[in-house]
Amino acid sequence: MGYAVVLGEALVDLLDAECDGRPVFRQAIGGGPLNVAVGVARLGGRVQFVGSLGDDALAERIRGFLADAGVGLHGAVTVPAATALAVATHSGAEPDFRFYGEPPSYGLLTADDLDIGLVSGADVLYCGSIVLLRPAVLAAARRAWSAAGGLRVFDPNVRPRLLDGPAALAGLRETVAEFAGSAHLVKLSAADAELLYPGEPVEGVAAYLRELGAAAVVVTLGPAGAVVATAGADPVRVPAPKVHAVDATGAGDSVMGALIAELLVDGEPTDPADWHRRVAFALRVAGLVCESPGGAVAMPTRAEVRRRFAG
Repeated sequence: MGYAVVLGEALVDLLDAECDGRPVFRQAIGGGPLNVAVGVARLGGRVQFVGSLGDDALAERIRGFLADAGVGLHGAVTVPAATALAVATHSGAEPDFRFYGEPPSYGLLTADDLDIGLVSGADVLYCGSIVLLRPAVLAAARRAWSAAGGLRVFDPNVRPRLLDGPAALAGLRETVAEFAGSAHLVKLSAADAELLYPGEPVEGVAAYLRELGAAAVVVTLGPAGAVVATAGADPVRVPAPKVHAVDATGAGDSVMGALIAELLVDGEPTDPADWHRRVAFALRVAGLVCESPGGAVAMPTRAEVRRRFAG
């Protein structure tokens, strides 16, 4: 088994909670790509995190958390900035994020910071999420994407509150098309699809991204499962297991983490049925994540997934 490189953001989430009946914020290590990296490691994959981390105590906690989770930090750089915060409030299980920190610590990675040997030697490269809204990191992601020697996977992980008007949305749509055009896998949520391509059915969005060049596209639908579009087959809906969801933070990230872990074990699928099997496994991982609060700390092991969904 080789290793994956995950390029993106790491930050600290402040999660809406209660203590003695009063509202409080609970601190948790977060960031979509960080969640993906931890998900890969928890499922037995080797993974390196590539991104910029601040120079404060919160960044040291992030480094310690990743090291304890088995995520490598050879591609992480320290920058002179306070660690960015994402404040999450809830209406039901779905979190609503607002971001604080300017310049954001996660947005200071440059193309010159990349360890090209680390990137080119990876079996899987992940790029995506809110770092792509920062010009310096977008340039770094483009350089990594060009240097990748293995499979390339992409997740836009759109956060509407970070998009400053129609021009920003149009720019993001162009970036998605750029990366999707040479991706082996694109994963996005139904909410991402609706924001990027308003009014289009998810099957149509998946088919469009396939037409751009993506080998496979997975659109997650929350408790309704996922749509999977691959070569030689019409888009198919894969159902999700029934779970008691308490917090959906990190659920979509866990789907990507599980799919990357599967790519590391078995390589790129050769037929649609294999993709459907892997997505079904990833949805079980996400279901288990939703039964516990808090993103990265909820990422399960393979043994925990087997126990929860035995039979």
